[in-house]
Amino acid sequence: MIIRCYGARGSIPVSGDDYRKYGGDTTCIEIRTENDEIIIIDAGSGIRRLGKKLLEEERYDFHLLFTHSHWDHILGFPFFKPIYDKRTRIHLTVCPLAQGDMKKLIARSMSPPYFPFLFDDLRSKITYSPECKESYQIDSITITPISLSHPNMGSGFKFVEYGKTFVFLTDNELGYTHRGGRTFEAYANFSKGADILVHDAEYTPEQYKETRAWGHSTYTDALNLAINAEVRQFGLFHHNQDRTDDAQDAIVRDCQNILARQNIDMDCFALTQNTEMIL
Repeated sequence: MIIRCYGARGSIPVSGDDYRKYGGDTTCIEIRTENDEIIIIDAGSGIRRLGKKLLEEERYDFHLLFTHSHWDHILGFPFFKPIYDKRTRIHLTVCPLAQGDMKKLIARSMSPPYFPFLFDDLRSKITYSPECKESYQIDSITITPISLSHPNMGSGFKFVEYGKTFVFLTDNELGYTHRGGRTFEAYANFSKGADILVHDAEYTPEQYKETRAWGHSTYTDALNLAINAEVRQFGLFHHNQDRTDDAQDAIVRDCQNILARQNIDMDCFALTQNTEMIL
């Protein structure tokens, strides 16, 4: 399993010298299976760069999953160049009970007066599977969803391939239970023993005093989840739109120091929009 990040920022894309290391694009993750099948998670602004790469590789068939339908996770879809190519086949798999009818939501975002090109006029073939099973299979990967603790709900995912596990839980608030959300213990059990856990870590504890119930976790709560779940690698994600590279580096150092004080052997890092992980 190869996991590539094309956007790790939260809420809105940003740019400038203060954001060069971690990047300014919003959520988009690409997974390549053992057989080189392609799974994409979310269509934040990072999916624009991914689309250009896929066309360069002459890849036209892939699966698209969504965590939820907030703007920063779908705003890149109209700029994903493969959707305008008649050779493209997109298999859209979403549980409408957790996220609504994603196909209709995307189509609405491309309707007048918001966008000049209609979803129904796209040249690609998009198939829609309303998948709400406890787990399902895409090629050699077993995918298990879990409800997120986030306003308007959403889905996190566990990807397992040949005994290797990647858990992706962005936009998940561990300090407050939203409608449909789970307990801290449930997320810890879901992530138990994962090779890689990537989790929302948008806020500092000080910021959280003002942002509680907004749908995002503190980095200390996310780290505590990783510790309780005994994961091998922990990646901080959904970086605040105002957090500079230096400030994000300080958060990573604090997490690493906490792990060192507790004598915990865990690789801890913050994802950039160019991070690649291999399992």
